[in-house]
Amino acid sequence: MNIVNENSGFRILVIDDDELVRKTIVMTLQSVQYEVAEASDGILGVKTAAQAPFDLVITDILMPNKEGIETIRELRQQNSDLKIIAISGGDRTGGSYLDMAKKFGADKTLSKPFRPQDLLNDVREVLAQ
Repeated sequence: MNIVNENSGFRILVIDDDELVRKTIVMTLQSVQYEVAEASDGILGVKTAAQAPFDLVITDILMPNKEGIETIRELRQQNSDLKIIAISGGDRTGGSYLDMAKKFGADKTLSKPFRPQDLLNDVREVLAQ
């Protein structure tokens, strides 16, 4: 009997300048069979997204070179159907970075730190939309 994982075939791009956070997200997603690529900043992320189709991008907001809001805007210009989750730990007082990310096209936002299960729940929810 062949068992096909429901997550197989979904391609996710993770953009985060913090290597530990990025690798943790990648490992969490791969542990449930998502196909995952990664980029260390918005410039590489937009370039990577232009080279191959992705179902979802998870991007940090506060990054050097190209911050997350600009990254979201460019990703939306490339592919208006692309699903995007914005993550940030840089605004612990009121979530205004994540609120702005939502206004510029993020489908969902998640504050750092977050539990792996919260990330997986949000990924499943966004991909099901």
